Amino acid sequence: MGGPYAPTVAQLGGLPTVDVDVPICAILVVAFLSLGICHMVILRRNLARGHKFIPSGATFGFCMSRIVANVMRIVWACYPQNIRVAIASQIFVAAGVLILFILNLLFAQRMLRAAFPALGWSRPVSWGYKVLYILVFLSIVMLITVIVQSMYTPNPNTHRIDRDIQLYGVTFFAIVSFLPLPMVTMVYLFADEKKVASFGQGSWRAKALVILIAGTLLCLGASYRAGTTWMKPQPINMPPAYMHKACFFIFDFVLDLVVVIIFLFARVDRRFYVPDGSSKLRHYRSDLPNEKAQLQSENEQACETRLVKANSEEGQVV
Repeated sequence: MGGPYAPTVAQLGGLPTVDVDVPICAILVVAFLSLGICHMVILRRNLARGHKFIPSGATFGFCMSRIVANVMRIVWACYPQNIRVAIASQIFVAAGVLILFILNLLFAQRMLRAAFPALGWSRPVSWGYKVLYILVFLSIVMLITVIVQSMYTPNPNTHRIDRDIQLYGVTFFAIVSFLPLPMVTMVYLFADEKKVASFGQGSWRAKALVILIAGTLLCLGASYRAGTTWMKPQPINMPPAYMHKACFFIFDFVLDLVVVIIFLFARVDRRFYVPDGSSKLRHYRSDLPNEKAQLQSENEQACETRLVKANSEEGQVV
């Protein structure tokens, strides 16, 4: 394997330029940095009062990944002949958004468990989520691998295989981004709000609305990336209109930025908060700390009973 070789087919956003890409990426860096700081402040304040909400930290991580992606694109624009920088830029653009996909799926799962606990807490659904997360991880590893490999070989057959894997990856991610939409719609339509387990703050309708709006934006971006990838490859010097820079920044960054803003101002840290230990006790009741203490007390009493019984039996034997 030689290379890395410069790309020969048109890509979404095309080759970055200093006069267009640098100012836009700089604005996006400032925007994602500001939002990342806000989510980290919320995380730390919540932790200080015993309110642990890990998705705030995950959103902060997503903002940092988007900052790196934009910085790498600025570097690529300044050094257009550096193919290794181009590879790094493409990897960070492709990988970061998966964090938002998973967070929206997690929020949808909490609504499902609150509305239909027998189904939401069942082992098939729980294992289905775990399998889905594993597939997401393996798929992004495959996608990163073929991005790198395609830059290091001129072999047409290898490029064909790499393209097939890319088509699988973008299609799978578009499906993952779509899953919360029908799930939350069905839960909202068929759930009896009077019997729904209460968790977090805010109304049941507001929770569904946050997931549906965020899911629609994420699915729109993922579907556009999948659609452009499925189109017939065009020469790099003749990019089609749907590969324009405006489309790249809107569907790869601006939509994600809007979702992060929604998570911030909708206060998902309050709206979708569930007590610690709820996954073990399989419900979202607010009396979890008392219940955990009661279970611990019962376990201690059982241990003492077994110990007394063992001592009495030993005395009888003697």
